[in-house]
Amino acid sequence: MTKQALIIIDIQNDYFKGGNMELFKPEATLENVLQLEQRFKKDNQPILYIQHINEDSNAGFFIEGTEGVELRKELNPSEKDDIIVKHYPNSFLDTNLQSKLKELDAEQLVICGMMTHMCIDSTTRAAAELGYQPILIEDATATRSLEYSENKVNAEQVQTSFIAALQAFAQVESTNTFLK
Repeated sequence: MTKQALIIIDIQNDYFKGGNMELFKPEATLENVLQLEQRFKKDNQPILYIQHINEDSNAGFFIEGTEGVELRKELNPSEKDDIIVKHYPNSFLDTNLQSKLKELDAEQLVICGMMTHMCIDSTTRAAAELGYQPILIEDATATRSLEYSENKVNAEQVQTSFIAALQAFAQVESTNTFLK
């Protein structure tokens, strides 16, 4: 059987109501992430929590020392779970994620978290390029509306577009399908 690891990306306070970078429906995403976390804990499979800390204090969110940068209190990392700090959207870039995955003998990554159009996108593509056969849990990710020039794209369209594109890099499943 393929050894999986759950990668929970950036479930941090700034993405929720009152945070500095509120996403669309982050609570629904969190509920699905918690179901995945519970399953991996029950099956004694590895979980790696990714925490984004902006090195640029002008970034506006995920500033070190603020409440917004903290992982959500609903998450349940244990002593044996790793929390990997990153400074870029790609969770592999300048982190020890890949060495931790090698230590764990992880062959496949189950990816969930935030933001679909940034950190989920870059990490999923990198995971595929590194040979980790990623499974992306589409309803355990969240994004926000975007705009370019005078064009506005609502969060649902951003989500659909990025998930559709990531099908080329990952097996895409819902939380319920994955947990069955």
